[in-house]
Amino acid sequence: MADRPILAVDVDGVISLFGFEGPLDQVPGRFHLIDGIAHCIADGVGERLRKLGERYELVWATGWEDRANDHLPALLGLPGELPVLTFGGRARFGTAHWKLEALEEYAGPRPLAWIDDSLDETCYAWAERRPAPTLLVKARSDEGLTDEHVATLLDWAEELRLRTPEDG
Repeated sequence: MADRPILAVDVDGVISLFGFEGPLDQVPGRFHLIDGIAHCIADGVGERLRKLGERYELVWATGWEDRANDHLPALLGLPGELPVLTFGGRARFGTAHWKLEALEEYAGPRPLAWIDDSLDETCYAWAERRPAPTLLVKARSDEGLTDEHVATLLDWAEELRLRTPEDG
């Protein structure tokens, strides 16, 4: 996996949607009961993640932490559990800057893409300062991971591959 860039994947607002308007029979996904809570899992998100998993090392970057592996791999049709970032109780809904330390520790010098619905100026400033290639992709909580995001992420991974010599 070390030869592929990392893709840090948030759950709430990327996979599990919220904030959408309109009648419940017109939501952009299907509801699933997870740990007693109804989550609207975006239509097609499993297929999109599987496609990205061909080019990236996927890692959960969510306040769900290891609970993401309890339900999501099977629900999304992923081939198995994903690595999980832990945040030591720093999780704060509606922001993402509390994830930066764990992202930096996990990624080290490797290229990193990160999709989240709560990216803020702190996150963008961190990405600018990071010495390794870093791409932040902002999702909308009512849409989640879209085909356009997938295209952007695959294009970026291809750019990285083309500028990295095969022989080391």
